[in-house]
Amino acid sequence: MLWLMDLRPLDHRSQYPLYRQLYEQIAEQIRSGRLAKGERLPATRELAGLLGLNRTTVSAAYEQLETEGLISGQVGRGSFVCRESRNAGVDWPSLLERNESAPANPKVSSAGEMIRFVTSSPSGALFPLDEVRTTCRAVLARDDLADILQLGSPGGYEPLRRYLLETARRQGLALTGDDLIVTNGCQQALDLIGRILLRPGDAVAVEDPIYPGLKNLLTGMGARLIGIPVGNDGLDLTLFEQALRRERPRFLVVTTDFQNPTGVTLPLSARRALLELAHASGVPVVENDAYGELRYHGESLPPLKQIDRDGGTVLLRSFSKVSFPGLRVGWALGPKPLMERLRCAKEAADLHTDQLSQAVLLEFAQSGRLEAHRARVLAAGAERLGATLDACRRYLPTGTRWTQPEGGMNLWVRLPAPLDASELLPRAQKEGVAFLPGRYFEVARREPGALRLSFAGLEPEQIRKGVETLGRVVAGAMENAADAEPAPALV
Repeated sequence: MLWLMDLRPLDHRSQYPLYRQLYEQIAEQIRSGRLAKGERLPATRELAGLLGLNRTTVSAAYEQLETEGLISGQVGRGSFVCRESRNAGVDWPSLLERNESAPANPKVSSAGEMIRFVTSSPSGALFPLDEVRTTCRAVLARDDLADILQLGSPGGYEPLRRYLLETARRQGLALTGDDLIVTNGCQQALDLIGRILLRPGDAVAVEDPIYPGLKNLLTGMGARLIGIPVGNDGLDLTLFEQALRRERPRFLVVTTDFQNPTGVTLPLSARRALLELAHASGVPVVENDAYGELRYHGESLPPLKQIDRDGGTVLLRSFSKVSFPGLRVGWALGPKPLMERLRCAKEAADLHTDQLSQAVLLEFAQSGRLEAHRARVLAAGAERLGATLDACRRYLPTGTRWTQPEGGMNLWVRLPAPLDASELLPRAQKEGVAFLPGRYFEVARREPGALRLSFAGLEPEQIRKGVETLGRVVAGAMENAADAEPAPALV
């Protein structure tokens, strides 16, 4: 393993994650031919010991190498180089190398009956398929179907755009100078905002932890992420104020209701204080309100957009969480000059949105079927959230903590120290349970023992069985950790 001598020391003070630094150095060894095809890499535990790193760091680097097609992991044998160096031609792996700081999501086996607390999406079992078929038939029978199937405005299917804007005005969300653009879900709206407002190296304030889709999007644009810790009452406003003074971010992205991944909600007083801080600093607020309509208990709170009368907030919403994720329809509401720039950026990216999907969702909403479906989703969500909280109380070992959301799709669990959720994941998968460890969501604050449980897509009995299994895995790891502690010296 002479190639190990060529590895440079990793910079522990860098904002660039250690796993990424290690990945890039090993990738370079492979591309240069120093590591030949078929050569076996050290086991993650062995390499961690040789380099003085946490095993989780090495595992993350290996996952990235495998994702890029540079190595192949073989069960029971180890990881092997599977790509030869090339001296000529197009080096596609290098050209396609991603620059986001988040590791790729873990691979979840599809074999057997795996209980997956992985995806933050609704259950397909709740979809009212007959009502959807009726809705589609109504749209397909319309006299203007040919127009719907044509290229339309990049701002969205105009009848749906007007419907959403009028609804926003009735709800007190739209100011006089506001407009609305229909997007391919909230994610495209965030992408368009980044294209318009960001330059490489700009700082963006985000919640920490944050969902990987936003993290990867912003870092892929070259943004510097300023992670603001999220506690039981949402964003830490003291640290947000410090970040405003120190970093002057281009904008803040915040989820005020049932934040992903923690499930926490920002109190009303904190919402007002956040807006005051942002307004005083001239920093726009992007309110990603994907989960706001999924409140199962407690009192609803007004969105930031409704409270903000100064025009500094952009509201993002979507049909994905309350209806059908496969129909990618979301929207952005904010000042007209920004909406026009977003429309131009969207036109450059995809010319127009899918009018047929938008026409179907508009018919589904105007017919009353959406509200009836939403009532079923809320009832099911309340039951599944209750099952998750009850199972955590019953089955997770003493010392485990978790959030207490009143809605949404996610729960944040913190395991007792010194447990590492990433190291527990393979054990849990062997027992038939999958989850996402906290490292997939971290920005600057490490929580090795944290993990996200996404419960909305599972039946209550699956939830109970899955959390019970997870509890056994955690308890076993705690016993092993206790056994591994060195005995006190006799003096």
